[in-house]
Amino acid sequence: MNKRPLYFDYAATTPVDERVIQVMVECLGFHANFGNPASSSHAFGQAARRTVELARGQVADLVGASPEQIVWTSGATESNNLAIKGVAQARGVAGGHIITSQIEHKATLDTARQLQEAGVAVTYLVPDAEGLISADAVSEALREDTFLVSLMLVNNELGTMNDIPAIGARVREHGALLHVDAAQGAGKVAIDLADWPVDLMSFSAHKLYGPKGIGALYVGPRAQQKVLAQIHGGGHEGGLRSGTLATHQIAGMGAAFALAAQSFVEEKNLIVALRQRLLDQLASVAGVRLNGSPTQRIPHTLSLTFTEGEFNPGALSAGIAFSATSACNSASNAPSHVLLALGHDARSAGRTIRLSLGRFTTEQDIDAAVQLIKAALASAPAFWAV
Repeated sequence: MNKRPLYFDYAATTPVDERVIQVMVECLGFHANFGNPASSSHAFGQAARRTVELARGQVADLVGASPEQIVWTSGATESNNLAIKGVAQARGVAGGHIITSQIEHKATLDTARQLQEAGVAVTYLVPDAEGLISADAVSEALREDTFLVSLMLVNNELGTMNDIPAIGARVREHGALLHVDAAQGAGKVAIDLADWPVDLMSFSAHKLYGPKGIGALYVGPRAQQKVLAQIHGGGHEGGLRSGTLATHQIAGMGAAFALAAQSFVEEKNLIVALRQRLLDQLASVAGVRLNGSPTQRIPHTLSLTFTEGEFNPGALSAGIAFSATSACNSASNAPSHVLLALGHDARSAGRTIRLSLGRFTTEQDIDAAVQLIKAALASAPAFWAV
């Protein structure tokens, strides 16, 4: 049997925590909690409904929201689409202006481009050299007809963290709505939507040790009645997202968010120590550059460019599961749009890897990964020159 590679791609997806799996199993099968949560006429539906509402509260608790402000979706991609398209279409008038950035997830960028084709003006902010979007940059881009700003909390490739409270204050003063993609931030950043000036926020379960196929959109007070549903057929979720709720997936997301709340400080400290161990050992390797701010970032995600010598990705990928770019770019094998926006050329972007750490990463994993990276640098063939 082939040995499994070391897993350093938590930013792409996380394994489902065994405790989450157990909660999900309890919602499957005839003798489990399998009822339709939309049905309240019998005990099966009522039990499922209680499970759904418990999970809604668990998600809300992690991010400082009220349960009724959480709308279930299939994931952060759908949440981003619902927020951005929903706000644009609910206005009932053509045109207008939205602001996003060049380094957003494709779920935001592709949605913004679709709105552009429909006549909405879009400003794509350029990140600074550290991979950040500043409040000043947002202020300078705001126009009289700006109705929405959509930015990430944590960049999925770099791990850099925007100052969303500061940005939100500028947007709120202007009067536009602020949507934040927090797929990479939930459970890693202390989010307080009761205090933050944010109107819409997207979440995903599979980035936080929950199942794939389930996510949520926070809809704050200022965004109420300003979002148009994108999926119709029954008026579920306050009319914002129709469809029979997947109780087992929702229960899994709730359990995952609850676990993240319980272990927030302990887990963050663990990842900080592991990240430092990795960087300390890589310090002896010539030409390794960390992309993005060294301080305004989460410790979980590192984008590393190898600027000297050659580099053998084939030798590395045999022993480490990592990303050469974000999952949203991998299918096209194109250079990372995030790295290109930071000033990398195609060759430099091709010499960059993303290593992301998580709950099950160990010190032994770190040590073994560093040795594999050093071996890949030492054994690089000439064909790697781009």
